[in-house]
Amino acid sequence: MKSKFIVIEGLEGVGKTTACNTIVDVLNYQGIEDIVFTREPGGTPLAEKLRELIKNSVENEEITNKAELLMIYAARIQLVTHVIKPALARGAWVIGDRHDLSSQAYQGGGRCIDASLLRCLRNTIVDDLKPGITLYLDLPPAIGLKRAYNRNSLDRIEQESLDFFERARERYLTLAAQDDSIITIDASQNITKVNTQIKFILKSWLNQIGENKCIGTHG
Repeated sequence: MKSKFIVIEGLEGVGKTTACNTIVDVLNYQGIEDIVFTREPGGTPLAEKLRELIKNSVENEEITNKAELLMIYAARIQLVTHVIKPALARGAWVIGDRHDLSSQAYQGGGRCIDASLLRCLRNTIVDDLKPGITLYLDLPPAIGLKRAYNRNSLDRIEQESLDFFERARERYLTLAAQDDSIITIDASQNITKVNTQIKFILKSWLNQIGENKCIGTHG
């Protein structure tokens, strides 16, 4: 159940959408076509409404750090309960654009929220669900934010200070160093090199879990 859950993580502007497409190519090449895509926060009707509140705020009312955190976990439990776990239970593969690691980095690192609260929420909401592999796309925040700004107008989170994103990145790197299932990829490389690295990592992982049914290389 856990092995079929692949998560893409990283700060703003790291290229998660492109990475997702590359993962799909690799899975399809292995004959895997039952794939469910998720994004966090979001992924269910209620979770999408919470996403809108988190991203765009509420007129004349400041969203406190803990309120933001609780909304994110409210959205997450809806997604885990109604989408991720049912998909994995029926044998589908799930590709997640962010999961719990984002909260540890953004709210734990960026917002400096106490680790005990994050741990309590993670244990209660996520429980035993853990991605089989997480691809963390690492990029200096200044570069990522510039990419995000060129793409569209910045939302409430993207408008945070550079220090906020530096703290989030530091937490990402710390957590990745502590968990063998989190693979760090240098997203400052050109897109061809990033995609090649993603393909290599993913095919090696599929071999390890016995899901690589094809011989030879692809891409």
